[in-house]
Amino acid sequence: MPSFVIAEKCDGCKGRDKTACQYICPNDLMVLNKDIMKAYNQEPDQCWECYSCVKICPQSAIEVRAYQDFAPMGSSVIPLRASDSIMWTVKFRNGKIKRFKFPIRTTPEGGIDPYHGMPEENRREGDLKTELLCTEHGKTLLVPKK
Repeated sequence: MPSFVIAEKCDGCKGRDKTACQYICPNDLMVLNKDIMKAYNQEPDQCWECYSCVKICPQSAIEVRAYQDFAPMGSSVIPLRASDSIMWTVKFRNGKIKRFKFPIRTTPEGGIDPYHGMPEENRREGDLKTELLCTEHGKTLLVPKK
């Protein structure tokens, strides 16, 4: 089931140029209706159900109905994001509640060194764009001829 916005909770991220869900959606599905200042999923059929928009929404205004293998039918899954973790709350049909807490990445955007852990001789610019693994530096890939 694709993501959907609970209009009563959505505040359009308080009138910013881009909402949090627009920023994070890997498929560019979330848009802001500037007339009513509410976000919505413009193409539900294209939603990957990745939960990115659900996790980032500061108002907890976005939901995805979970698959049965993740949360039994009729249950709801609600994330609560903190600065260092996400608390997932699963509400079952019978009223039982379970919570799971997972740490989140705290590395600043753009702060990751893509060459971390690579041998020094393999840290040349452009090496990440080849098909070679870091341990295959300088080797030639043999591609079978057709």
